Amino acid sequence: MDNLTIENEDIDELTSLILSDYGDKRVIDQMDVFELPNRKKIEKITDELFEIIYPGYYTERSERSLKIYNLRHTLGALVEDIVYNLRKQIAVALCLRPDVSGISQKDKECGCLKRTAESDGKCTQKAKEITSEFVRTIPGIRQKLEMDIDAFYEGDPAAENKSEIICSYPGLRAITVYRLAHELHKLGVPIIPRTMTEYAHARTGIDIHPGAQIGDYFFIDHGTGVVIGETTLIGNHVKIYQGVTLGGLSTQGGQSLKGVKRHPTIEDNVIIYSGASVLGGETVIGHDSVIGGNAFVTKSVEPNSKVNVKNK
Repeated sequence: MDNLTIENEDIDELTSLILSDYGDKRVIDQMDVFELPNRKKIEKITDELFEIIYPGYYTERSERSLKIYNLRHTLGALVEDIVYNLRKQIAVALCLRPDVSGISQKDKECGCLKRTAESDGKCTQKAKEITSEFVRTIPGIRQKLEMDIDAFYEGDPAAENKSEIICSYPGLRAITVYRLAHELHKLGVPIIPRTMTEYAHARTGIDIHPGAQIGDYFFIDHGTGVVIGETTLIGNHVKIYQGVTLGGLSTQGGQSLKGVKRHPTIEDNVIIYSGASVLGGETVIGHDSVIGGNAFVTKSVEPNSKVNVKNK
């Protein structure tokens, strides 16, 4: 065991070696932790938002049931906590918006968050406005999620009841986080929406970019391996299974493709079975179509079509 003893000199040498690699001009060397949104706090905010979206299902702040006489107090404390922490995280994230913080486009691209007293004031004020606007969208988000739950229940005969879906279905968890993150994305918040959806991705295996536009009554069955890209458009009453990719044909253009529609459009009442890939910004899957398992689709499909992979 003595041979495993770590000498202080070894630690000093190794520390010095790593420290010498740190710089102040590289994006991977962000030395001031207060200059970045805090991933753990964003995840905590996301979890607390679930307590508001689904009261009684995700209540971890107290073992007590939500009685009418204490509901206002409990909800008020929760909203206050979310608003306080979300404002702080958004204010930091807004340092990456040149129109708010005044940083250069070059600094934005490299992720260099440069804060000044003036930019802090602007970002803080804007964060207050955005947070208020976001919280006001929650009733509308809940209305959409209620329709999604209906789609899950009608689409899955294995579902015992809607409470089971809320408590345990990974597809609904991913969609819930997406619908919350999408509102923040629309409000122009950098970093935080993607951090939220990647938190859901890690927990469910479902990767939905917050910039995607998804209609009502959306159902992801099973879900593992589902990928929905940033510029995807999805209509109403769409159902997709595990392993489906709604992606781009190529990313070789890199940043020159930013803002270009790279992902497909899925019209109303479409079903896409497991393992299918639908790729390309000009690809449109017409309404009431069915895309079979493992299909590879890069061209538009007329409404009321069936696309299958034939066995040889």
